[in-house]
Amino acid sequence: MIYSLISWVVFGLIAGVIAKLLMPGKDPGGCVITSLLGIAGAVVGGFLAHLLGIAGETGRFGDRGFLIRMVFAIVGAVILLAVYRMIAGKRA
Repeated sequence: MIYSLISWVVFGLIAGVIAKLLMPGKDPGGCVITSLLGIAGAVVGGFLAHLLGIAGETGRFGDRGFLIRMVFAIVGAVILLAVYRMIAGKRA
């Protein structure tokens, strides 16, 4: 259980970094918020990929399930980052 949680956090941090590279610019919350949004995007994206049945269990780095979950995690992080920028940008 704890290994799974740690792996999702690391997975989310990677997705957050990739999302930030895909969406350059100034973020209202900085690196910490981007990292948290990456973690949330990874959890939501990975869950959605599993729910849709297009990503099986991931056994190792680089297998089909891992790659599909990573794509979904990055897309989820980009969407969350865009929504956060719209909401936080209106306040500033």
